[in-house]
Amino acid sequence: MTTSTRGAAKAPAVLVLEDGRVFRGRAYGAVGETFGEAVFSTGMTGYQETLTDPSYHRQVVVMTAPHVGNTGVNDEDPESSRIWVSGYVVRDPARIPSNWRAQRSLDEELERQGVVGISGIDTRALTRHLRERGAMRVGIFSGEAWTGVREEALVAKVQAAPQMKGANLSAEVATKETYVVPAIGDKKFTVAAVDLGIKGMTPHRMAERGIEVHVLPATATVEDIYAVAPDGVFFSNGPGDPATADHAVSVMQGVLERKTPLFGICFGNQILGRSLGFGTYKLKYGHRGINQPVQDRTTGKVEVTAHNHGFAVDAPLDKVSDTPYGRAEVSHVCLNDNVVEGLQLLDQPAFSVQYHPEAAAGPHDAAYLFDRFVSLMEGQRA
Repeated sequence: MTTSTRGAAKAPAVLVLEDGRVFRGRAYGAVGETFGEAVFSTGMTGYQETLTDPSYHRQVVVMTAPHVGNTGVNDEDPESSRIWVSGYVVRDPARIPSNWRAQRSLDEELERQGVVGISGIDTRALTRHLRERGAMRVGIFSGEAWTGVREEALVAKVQAAPQMKGANLSAEVATKETYVVPAIGDKKFTVAAVDLGIKGMTPHRMAERGIEVHVLPATATVEDIYAVAPDGVFFSNGPGDPATADHAVSVMQGVLERKTPLFGICFGNQILGRSLGFGTYKLKYGHRGINQPVQDRTTGKVEVTAHNHGFAVDAPLDKVSDTPYGRAEVSHVCLNDNVVEGLQLLDQPAFSVQYHPEAAAGPHDAAYLFDRFVSLMEGQRA
């Protein structure tokens, strides 16, 4: 619930965690109340891409960088048609945006889209709390949603909110109708991309390589995929618990049976893990930001990468595994905590990564993975 409040933008606000921890600050963006899973992002830039990433659906994002909003908001950088975060938490918001591309302030954009936020709290203390206790449900309350309400009642409202574990959210953020992103320059390949919460930069990165991308709804069937006569199939990032994504797993298994070149990112990596028979689990506080070190074990190269995931694949790091679709191995690993960051099949053309090689925002160290996908399609065609 939100109420538009340009005049009340500096109203008192409170952030309440499900374990009873409370932080007081000032309203930022819309005034009202909101609920979600509290997570933190370590990126120092790229906040507009973060806000519009569908993978953040039903999450309240805490920015660890102390100063946010200095470049304002423009209409070119969003990764989707709207802001998807449930709430936004910053320490020191910019009073005036200063960038030649800025069209309005971040505060104005949050208010325009009804996103309840809070500013002026100790985000370092909140981040340390989430690192120690784990990601948890949270509520932000301001204006009438807080006035005269006891903290015990606010904690109870937060505890009544749905949890992220067990949430099936892809269909809520995915396209309802198929659309096509044309190849840039000469068309070389056709890819069917299953939208589980896709970011706009992903089909663009493929289009740059001469790929015509048919973006299909999360409800697409195997028949829908092959109706576009694809040279390759892509499964995107997205929100929610991969343990609930039975339809996507079934569809991917249909693609694996046909041995079509396959590439998955983030949620797509978890879907590949499940398709191969591995389990998934919820991380304590996840990986979110644009500065995570990952090693590509096929080359030994270490990359600085962009992440946004709260779940991971439970696959062995020290051996090749036998699966119904041939041998599989962990291809990438996070150097901070040894979390699986990529999978690949050794007997057919399929691989995935847990992070974001399209890097919007973020470093471009992993952009070569789109070239790897192209090489798989070239090899299959040959």
